[in-house]
Amino acid sequence: MTTSVREGSSPWRSVLPVAAVSVLLAGCGAQVQEGSASADTVTVERCGEEVEYTTPQRAVAYEGGSADKLFALGLADQVHGYVMPPANPPVEESPWAEDYASVEFLGDDLLDRETVVDAEADLVVAGWNSGFSDQRGITPEILDGIGIQSFMHAESCFNYPGFPERVTPFEGLYTDLDRLGRIFGVEERATELVEGYRERVAAVEEQVPEGDPVPVFLYDSGADQPFTAGSQVPPNDIISSAGGENIFGDLDERWTQVGWEAVVEAEPEVVIILDYGDQPAQEKIDFLTSFPAMSEVPAVVEENFFVLDYNEGISGPRNIDGLESFAEYLRELERG
Repeated sequence: MTTSVREGSSPWRSVLPVAAVSVLLAGCGAQVQEGSASADTVTVERCGEEVEYTTPQRAVAYEGGSADKLFALGLADQVHGYVMPPANPPVEESPWAEDYASVEFLGDDLLDRETVVDAEADLVVAGWNSGFSDQRGITPEILDGIGIQSFMHAESCFNYPGFPERVTPFEGLYTDLDRLGRIFGVEERATELVEGYRERVAAVEEQVPEGDPVPVFLYDSGADQPFTAGSQVPPNDIISSAGGENIFGDLDERWTQVGWEAVVEAEPEVVIILDYGDQPAQEKIDFLTSFPAMSEVPAVVEENFFVLDYNEGISGPRNIDGLESFAEYLRELERG
């Protein structure tokens, strides 16, 4: 992860072209239009704005989290392809490796308009700043203008201007699955997934060790200043549900830079290393163990490092896998 793909934003207002009929809305859900010639048009919220969708047949996903959500819902036949930046671990390691193999690989760079236009996409699924970008000229507003539908992860709407939406990270995952289920007409599958994920989270929370929460520092990257997780990204929920406390959980941010002094003062007992393809976890561990400023931090002294896979740290179904693994780690941790 880098700051460059999370910076910049632009307000917008748009509605996708639809048949001119009345739409009944219920909360943040969606209903099929009554009296429409097509029964596959629904209204679903996109970062707080009500948007009308027709059922996609050539969806394009950016990053593993987007593709994983679609594949978990059983939608591989309606996915045309995916764009996967170098940070993402190999798709062959994914639980949905067969689904990845069944669709088209569209590129290994950041998302851009030319790629989705050339792919004849009818829906683009991505996060704000991590996929959609005002600087790179691919925003929901721009895609609306050329007739391509877009879906943004609810978790990423936190810093999206114009139509703000605020959910906790795990709730963002559940919200996305529910909304995608409605857009693609697989509501029952979405409900089953969400219920299953909620049960798994609850099971973890029931096993949280007694005593004070373990102070945890997530290290994404950075030498001069560390890049870490604030309260608005999945690792914060992973840490808290497992029985830890994100030392920067009081920052009302998503991914953000902090100072090393603040890390040292918080005395984390565990460091989560976010592992991704273009900067392996071991390199980050080697840096932290040789960095003088961190030499007396309890986590470094005790070598308490937990490696979190990139796709367990960004919004997607694998957040729950990451939670279960980290919770097991904390249950086995010997504290002084």
